[in-house]
Amino acid sequence: MKLHLAQSGLQVEDLDQLNIIHVTGTKGKGSTCAFTERILRNYGLKTGFFSSPHLVQVRERIRINGQPISPELFTKHFWHLYHRLEETKDSSSHVSMPSYFRFLTLMAFHVFLQEKVDLAVVEVGIGGTYDSTNIIRKPVVCGVSSLGIDHTSLLGDTMEKIAWQKGGIFKRGVPAFTALQPDGPLAVLKERAEQISCPLYLCPPLEALEEGGPPLTLGLEGEHQRSNAALALQLARCWLQQKDHQGIGELRASGPSPLGQLPLAPVFQPTSHMRLGLQGTEWLGRTQVLRRGSLTWYLDGAHTCSSMQACTRWFRQALHRLERPSRGSEVCVLLFNSTGDRDAAALLKLLQSCQFDYAVFCPNLTEVSPMDNADQQNFTVTLDQVLLRCLEHQQHWSRLHEEQASPDLWDTPSLEPAGPESLLLAPRPPHTHSTSSLVFSCISHALQWISQGRDPVLQMPSPPQGLLAHPVADSGARVLREAAAIHVLVTGSLHLVGGALKLLEPSLSQ
Repeated sequence: MKLHLAQSGLQVEDLDQLNIIHVTGTKGKGSTCAFTERILRNYGLKTGFFSSPHLVQVRERIRINGQPISPELFTKHFWHLYHRLEETKDSSSHVSMPSYFRFLTLMAFHVFLQEKVDLAVVEVGIGGTYDSTNIIRKPVVCGVSSLGIDHTSLLGDTMEKIAWQKGGIFKRGVPAFTALQPDGPLAVLKERAEQISCPLYLCPPLEALEEGGPPLTLGLEGEHQRSNAALALQLARCWLQQKDHQGIGELRASGPSPLGQLPLAPVFQPTSHMRLGLQGTEWLGRTQVLRRGSLTWYLDGAHTCSSMQACTRWFRQALHRLERPSRGSEVCVLLFNSTGDRDAAALLKLLQSCQFDYAVFCPNLTEVSPMDNADQQNFTVTLDQVLLRCLEHQQHWSRLHEEQASPDLWDTPSLEPAGPESLLLAPRPPHTHSTSSLVFSCISHALQWISQGRDPVLQMPSPPQGLLAHPVADSGARVLREAAAIHVLVTGSLHLVGGALKLLEPSLSQ
């Protein structure tokens, strides 16, 4: 990464000018960054924000003052960096063009420096120690959001191993804050901080910062966002303090850490800028709700067991708060996909608690044809591979419901052709608490079937021939058309959520 940075015309020392807040974690690091950036922007500061992955367009990864950079600015910096790397490439060293993520990381640094941001919030891609963003040598402050099991092939298969990787972003003398973690990972973070001589603090819960004042309102839904907001408040306050800003919140006395392992971060009274920042935070695809009359979409990119637990809790609570329709039925639909080395069966087991009427599975492809979908293409897998993965998800779901009802009651599901553009699995005979399930070949077809024309924003051509030539699809369509209310949870993959948002919010593609 250092060589690529030098070839691009920058030195590591140049990045010190960016006054970086560096954030890692397994769950909630993107939300933490979004809260932090919005708080500091409320202080009148010009912010840069580098995040991953993008949901709809790659430009989302590089933001100035909360907005993705323009297509013109993206194009300008992309080609400037590309040509610079081509010109400085040393054939004798056999160094190739940097990888996709590394290239975008380099590009973000160039954009932020040229745009003269006051600070940059930088989200780690994967892990920490070996991540491309860890070329940063002097951040102002670092943060660690909640840890969990993810990317095990790269980071290790225990939370302690993962914590070691995350702690790799700590820097000598640079304050760092962590959300509350289980004892084992917390001990590893503490050890890493001590080895590096990094002062590490444990964030008190948000309730401690609310004492003596009105409750804090968050722009992101879900109880789990309170932990992210608490970490963001500490990161923002520390950054302001390090940069000698005024108005950083009245400090209160803080007691010792309840675990006795780490000093507790300051307990302070959040300022009005902080309160408004938390309230005004938006972060697409995370506990996001789109209401379209009687049809409501719930979108959350949860893809680990712990984040899925938070997602199902949020979804159930959201439904519990709703007024029941006086007449007619309510239908709950799951739209799911999972990729990589994630344990899809474990995620689906957690989703059973939501008692869905229909479970729909599809790959992370907006359309069957990859045309006009370059920002969401995955060149590492084939269409056959992703469809087979969806069939596996459906079989997992069916087995879970068999176990819930009576084992060995039904035969293994078999494939039934349903036209060249739609792949649907044969239905299971209905039984108490059963969920009918379907597999579609793309997100567009799945949304088309779920919405049944009830979403005024979802503009689609007429269904392809054969799309509804299937018993479950046909009977389900009637149920969905006649329902008084439909609640759809889209989850399991941020890329799935991004593809759905591309269709449900066309303005995001402009």
